[in-house]
Amino acid sequence: MSNSLGKLLSFLNQLDDANIAYYIEHPRDETLMVNISADNERWEVEFYADGDIEVEVFYGEGPDVELEGEEALARLFENNDDD
Repeated sequence: MSNSLGKLLSFLNQLDDANIAYYIEHPRDETLMVNISADNERWEVEFYADGDIEVEVFYGEGPDVELEGEEALARLFENNDDD
């Protein structure tokens, strides 16, 4: 369990450092979800108790959604880099 908590805390620290707003939900017994709105996208990042991470990205105003893994998180920070 500490691995999943470590991943969650590391991710939240990255969001804070990048000044990306978020809120946290507890939608299921085994997950915490971090909700993010950035650059006309909505991100739902679920952290599972077993250490898995599931990422859903909703693009624009339409119903387009893509289910991705942990590797998608790098794109979130690249797309929201103020430099």
